[in-house]
Amino acid sequence: MFFTLFGTMAIAAIIGYVSEKSGFTHNGYLPSIIICLGGAFLFYFVTAMFRLGFGSPGINAIIASVGALIIVPTHWRR
Repeated sequence: MFFTLFGTMAIAAIIGYVSEKSGFTHNGYLPSIIICLGGAFLFYFVTAMFRLGFGSPGINAIIASVGALIIVPTHWRR
């Protein structure tokens, strides 16, 4: 369980970096990574508490990171 948390955070940081590098978001590298880490961290604990998820922890981390990137910044865009 402890290594799953570190893996989730690593995958989320990679997703944040790649999304900014590819032009999917225009938040800046650090804000995108922080948004992804927050979404993955939250979803990790929801999965641990309620056993809700999409399968493997890696898939959960990817879906949570992309979901956070879609939900959070669109609130501030014009």
